[in-house]
Amino acid sequence: MSVWRSFLAHPLVALVIGQICLHSCFTGVRMAAPLQALRQGHATWAVGVLMGLFALAPIALALKAGRLADRHGYHGPMRAAVGLSVTGGALAALSTWLPVAPFAVLCVAALFSGAGANLGLIVILRTAGRSAHDATERKRVFSWLGMAPALSNVLGPVLAGSLIDIGGFRAAYLALALIPLAGLWSARRVPVEAPPPLDPTKPKSSSWALFRTPGLRPLLLVNWLLSSSWDMHSFVVPVLGHERGFSASAIGVVLGAFAAAVSLVRLAIPLLAHRLRESQVLSGAMLFTGGVFAVYPFVTTAWMMGLCAVLLGLALGSVQPMIMSTLHQITPHDRHGEAIALRSMTINFSSATMPLLFGVAGAALGAAALFWLMGAAVAAGSFQARRLPALKS
Repeated sequence: MSVWRSFLAHPLVALVIGQICLHSCFTGVRMAAPLQALRQGHATWAVGVLMGLFALAPIALALKAGRLADRHGYHGPMRAAVGLSVTGGALAALSTWLPVAPFAVLCVAALFSGAGANLGLIVILRTAGRSAHDATERKRVFSWLGMAPALSNVLGPVLAGSLIDIGGFRAAYLALALIPLAGLWSARRVPVEAPPPLDPTKPKSSSWALFRTPGLRPLLLVNWLLSSSWDMHSFVVPVLGHERGFSASAIGVVLGAFAAAVSLVRLAIPLLAHRLRESQVLSGAMLFTGGVFAVYPFVTTAWMMGLCAVLLGLALGSVQPMIMSTLHQITPHDRHGEAIALRSMTINFSSATMPLLFGVAGAALGAAALFWLMGAAVAAGSFQARRLPALKS
C-alpha cells in the first residue's frame, strides 16, 4: 500500500491524472453533443458548426492561457481549467432540460469544454517540462504524459456512450462534468511554483517577438506538418477503406492499430531517451512518414493497410516528446506557457481547417493523391527539422 501511495504522490502521475480527467470530459462531451443534436433533428451543417466550436475557444484563448500559466504557475490556472470543464459539462446537461434553444446552450457548452481542456493542457505541459532537470529526463516526462490523451480518448467516449444508452444524455453529461474534479485532487501532489519576480522596468515582449526566437518557426512548421499528417490519416483511411470495399470493422482495426503503435512507441521512448536526439528523430520520422504515405495507396488488403498504420503510428507517435523537449529548450524560461500556446494554436487551427481542405482535395483528386501530396510535403519538411538548433542531451 505504501508503494502505491508513493507512486500516486509522484508529481508526474498527478499531471497525467489531471490531463486524463480534463481530456476525458472534453472527448466525452464532444462525442455526445453532436449525437444529441442529430437526434433532435438538426441539420448536418449545424452539427459541423457545433464540432468547430470545440476548437474555436482553444484557438482564440491559447495565448491568454499561456500567459496565465507563466504568471501563476500550475494551481490557479488548473483550477480555472477544471471550472471551465465542469461548466461545459453542466451546460450540456442543462440543454437536455430546456424546451427552448437547447442547441444554442449546447454550442456554449462546446466553447467552455474546449477552453477548459486547452487551458489545462497548456498548464500541464508547461509544468511537466519545467519539472525535468535535463533534456533526457524531459523526453521521458513528455513520453509518459503522451499516454494521457490515448487513455482519455478511450475513457471519455466509452463512458459517454455507455451512460447515454443506460440513462440518457443528461446522465452522461453530469457524469462527465464530475470527472475534472478528480484533477483538483491530483493537483495537491504538484509542488507549488514560486511566482516569477516582477520587474516594472522590463518592457513587455509581444508574442511576435517570441515567434522570432531562433528555431521556433521551423519547429512550429514541423509540428504543423506532422499534426496534419495525423489528421489526414484519420480522415483518409475510412475513405480509402471504403474505396477498397473493406468492412467498417476492418477500417476500425486499422485505426486501432495506428493508436496502439503510438502508445507502444511512447512506452519505449523513456527506455531509449538517453540515445535519442530531437532533430534526428524528427527528421527521420518525417522522412519515414513520407515513405509510408507513398506506399499507402498501393495497398489492397486490410492487413497490409494495418501494417502501414502501425509503421505510421511508430513514426508519428515518437515526435510529440521531441517537439515538446525542443520547445522548452529553445524558448525563454519565463515564457514556456506562451510558447506552448503558440503550438496549441497551430494544432487546433490545423484540426479545424485541414479536414475541410482534405475533403475538397480528396473529392477532386482522390484519396491516393492526398497521401502522395501530404507525403511529399512532410518529407520536404524534414529539412526544417534538420535546421533546429543543436540541443544539450
